[in-house]
Amino acid sequence: MSKKHSKLAKTLVEKILDQAKIPYTQYELVTQQEGDVRQLKLDELALNEHMIYKTLALTGKTSGPIIGVVPLDERISYKKLAKITGNRKVGMVPLKELVATTGYEHGANTPIGIHQTHHHYPIIFSNSAQNQTEILVSSGKIGRSIKVAPAELVPFLGAKFADITEDD
Repeated sequence: MSKKHSKLAKTLVEKILDQAKIPYTQYELVTQQEGDVRQLKLDELALNEHMIYKTLALTGKTSGPIIGVVPLDERISYKKLAKITGNRKVGMVPLKELVATTGYEHGANTPIGIHQTHHHYPIIFSNSAQNQTEILVSSGKIGRSIKVAPAELVPFLGAKFADITEDD
C-alpha cells in the first residue's frame, strides 16, 4: 500500500524541487528484495501502474549515457531511443556500473537527481507522460517517490517528450 506522509524527511530531490518551487507530493511505496535488487511490491500498490514512471539508464556509442523515463507498465524501445538520440543502437547500463553512471542504485534512479549531477545526459520522457496531469517518479531513495506534474518537471530538467516505448 502506498502511503502519503507529510512528516517524511526530505530527500535531496525534494529539496531541489522546493528550491525550484515545483509542487509535489511525497510517497512511500512498499518494496521487496528480488535477487540483487529491491522492487516495488506491485500487488500492494493502490495506484495505477501507468502513472508510476521508472527511470532507466541506457548508453549509446555516440551520445554516452541517456536517461529514459517510461511508465511501469510499458517497455522502453531501444530502437526508438537510439534513433532519437542519434545512436545506431543503445543498451542498458550494466547494473555494476549504474551507481558510477547515475549516482543512484537500481530502484532509486531519479531524473531530477541525475540531471542535478549530470546536466549533459539527455533525459527523455515517454509521450504518455504528456497526457497525464501528475506522475510518480523516484525521489532518489528506494521506496520513495514523488507525485509531480510532468508539464512542470520536463522543462525544468531540460528534458523532452518522445515516443520511446514498444508498440503493443
